[in-house]
Amino acid sequence: MSARPTEGLHREQLPNGVTLLVQRCRTAPAAALVTHVRAGFLDEPDEVAGISHVLEHMLFKGTPRLGPGELAQQTKALGGSLNAYTAYDRTVYYASVPSRHAYQASALQADQVRNPLFDADELRRELGVIIQEARRKLDTPGAVTGETLHELLYVRHRIRRWRIGHEAVLEQFTRDQVAAYHRSRYIPSRTIVAMVSDLDPSEALAVLAAQWGDWSLPSVTIPTGPTDSATAPGTARRLDGDVALADLAIGWRGVGPLDPMAPALGVAAAILTGGRGARLSRLLRETGRVASIGAAHYGTTDADGRTPVGVFTVGAECEPHRLRETLDETASTLRALREVGPTEEEVTRAQTLIRARMQRQFERFEARATALAAAEGLGDVTRLDRDEADLLAVTPAAVQDAAQRYLDPAVASAVAYLPTTSDRVFDDAMLHDAMQAPARAITPLALPATPPAARPTSPTARRRAREHGVLHVAHAGVDLLVAQHGDVPQVGLWLYRPRPRVADPMQAGLDALGMRALMRGTARLEAAQLAVAFESLGGVLSSSVGADTIGIGTTVLQEHLPVATRLLMETLQRPRLDDDGIRIERDLLLDDARAVADDMVRFPFQLVLGQAFGDIGYGAPAFGTPDSLRTFDAERVRAWHREFAERGPTTVVAVGAMDPEHLADLLLPELESLIGEAPTQDVRPHGTEQLQFGVRQATRERKQAALAMLFPGPSRQAPERYAAEVWASIAGGLGGRLFESLRSARSLAYTVMASSWQRLEAGALLTYIAMAPERLEEARDAMLEELAQFRDAPPTVEELHRATAMLAGQAEVARQSAAAVAGEIADAWLVGAGLIELADPGAPYRAVTADEVQAIAAAFEPARRCEGVVSPGGSE
Repeated sequence: MSARPTEGLHREQLPNGVTLLVQRCRTAPAAALVTHVRAGFLDEPDEVAGISHVLEHMLFKGTPRLGPGELAQQTKALGGSLNAYTAYDRTVYYASVPSRHAYQASALQADQVRNPLFDADELRRELGVIIQEARRKLDTPGAVTGETLHELLYVRHRIRRWRIGHEAVLEQFTRDQVAAYHRSRYIPSRTIVAMVSDLDPSEALAVLAAQWGDWSLPSVTIPTGPTDSATAPGTARRLDGDVALADLAIGWRGVGPLDPMAPALGVAAAILTGGRGARLSRLLRETGRVASIGAAHYGTTDADGRTPVGVFTVGAECEPHRLRETLDETASTLRALREVGPTEEEVTRAQTLIRARMQRQFERFEARATALAAAEGLGDVTRLDRDEADLLAVTPAAVQDAAQRYLDPAVASAVAYLPTTSDRVFDDAMLHDAMQAPARAITPLALPATPPAARPTSPTARRRAREHGVLHVAHAGVDLLVAQHGDVPQVGLWLYRPRPRVADPMQAGLDALGMRALMRGTARLEAAQLAVAFESLGGVLSSSVGADTIGIGTTVLQEHLPVATRLLMETLQRPRLDDDGIRIERDLLLDDARAVADDMVRFPFQLVLGQAFGDIGYGAPAFGTPDSLRTFDAERVRAWHREFAERGPTTVVAVGAMDPEHLADLLLPELESLIGEAPTQDVRPHGTEQLQFGVRQATRERKQAALAMLFPGPSRQAPERYAAEVWASIAGGLGGRLFESLRSARSLAYTVMASSWQRLEAGALLTYIAMAPERLEEARDAMLEELAQFRDAPPTVEELHRATAMLAGQAEVARQSAAAVAGEIADAWLVGAGLIELADPGAPYRAVTADEVQAIAAAFEPARRCEGVVSPGGSE
């Protein structure tokens, strides 16, 4: 990685118009390949709206060299993964492989984009899949409110359309239409190819030039879509559905991605909702009036840059009766931003957060290659080097000016997706009245005093050892694991402790509530002060509640590590835990628990795990149920903290661009109070959880039904776990058996998944499919039929090779970011076999045999399964 995003970048435009971008990064033996085609939703005439996304799907359906599904299968055999997405101004195809296979993978990608076959029968089947995807999107309230808001904000611009296309139009597309669209949009002058890897850039450029240089297609004039000039009047629209919480989106027209005002609007969004110290976060989320809130500015254009457009949104989830006050507070906060402007401290905090996020983004090869191609697509790849300078140049006056120009509450439009049973009024009159709320005076948050430094200790007094690239500093009650990675000047720091088994369904969610309550301030700092303290260091305090562990941590600019560590220790050991704060977090967690039922992926899995483990242990939802959460009061949470403080051992994981010995020396004095705090103790009983076979079903009025199946499988430390992951790779993902049979061949579903679910004391084999409600029984029978084939015969030699190569290859390329390295260390130490797992993470996959996979599949006995089913009433 480099100090500037384009440092060391090699750029070449071939005579045919294809632009090549190659950059060397040495942090991992990996290659990211991105083909960016300047053709997206905004380039479609109305009569073929949705065709860009259809074309994206069809580019996975074969070429003269590759049959349907073979592109994904060959990429897997190279140890890689691949996918694609369609946006307003582009369609992007991407792959990640071990760098030794980069040129083979880039040849496959070039063939995919240049030479697709458009078989009429394949198109007809794939349109059935896309229609299921469109129905899934209609079942997602956030997607519906967001795109409906675009429709209200723009009268003529193509951004107002339903992006994925309407079913009646989709089902009429012909092979000739799709092929003609490909010929007109997928041409050399609209194509950008980016590779980020540890390979020699000159060699990589030569290879890519050979793969793309003989492509010749003429440029075609693409009609420009209409534009909007006059500002649309503020409009409200109410939508109704089977949802637990109201989903609210408020919006204004913004600016295009190259507009000089774009950085100031981005900073304005961070001032409003960037972190817990932001204005709307403090007013609405921290007071418990909304379950979540977020603001963002997004700018885009058509592929030729002729119709720039932008949207500034504030989105929230809340109880329906909180809708009006959410609108009032948003309006009054924006009015204050327009009339008074932000403080210098607010702008600096927002810039620090955005800058840290930008730095972390460029750690990952795929994200870097995508960003390089996107900047080139906007006309100048070097603009990435100016982004940070443009961000840091934003002043309080610039933010105020942007708010005055673009964020007038009087012209806001809004969409509210409400429960069908709600009688709350949401119309133009209500919106316009709410948007008249007067400016709210914001009490500036002074940066809290730095916590005092810990007394110096001798770092040599502790046993230190290096194992597989990790420095392990051991002491009574504490294991410090430190690794050096990359050159981003940040450090990720996490503290973990074991999570006890939930023995009573009414205890579900107590750990999650306790961890959330910890972050609501300390004895010295109020909640907002604690948030601002971390955010001023470039980080955000966050927690994790896993099946077997609990963690709390942050990632900060490395020069602030000692201060961040003190703040983390203060949070952990001296939390405020006041009655009001605990009540607010409980109610917010209660909202989250209720909203799970709106998620057509999470909810079926929650049902099937509850059935399998009987609502205790791994069957108890980590974030609780409405029934359990209602029973928790402040004293119960304080008692939880007393138990948590005595629980051990503590594992501390730190990863950054620093020498591990120096990093350990900085941390140890700050961690002194943990040393000897608790002896090692087992908080989970040994043994395997027993499964309870059966079906749990829930009714939700949706366009789709969803079915999750669970069969017995190996736990995290079982030797058979690698064979289970190989089975999941053979079964799931692009080119997998279930994907090809249930999705590609039968058009049963858009989403088909298979996974090996592994925990410390239990394991399972999981499958998932979402389909039209009337095809639920067909989908169940088809899934069982496919699983029976795994049980009855071992995988083929080719299937085994592809799966083991993919898993080994992805383990090899995974260590691109500090966060990925820290996660791998924590997983191996806390629930795995120890740091030995880091030595060669791909080796156990390469050793798996076909017979071992079939032995895993012996679990697929229909009578020994659990199901979680979500469907509309009367569909089963």
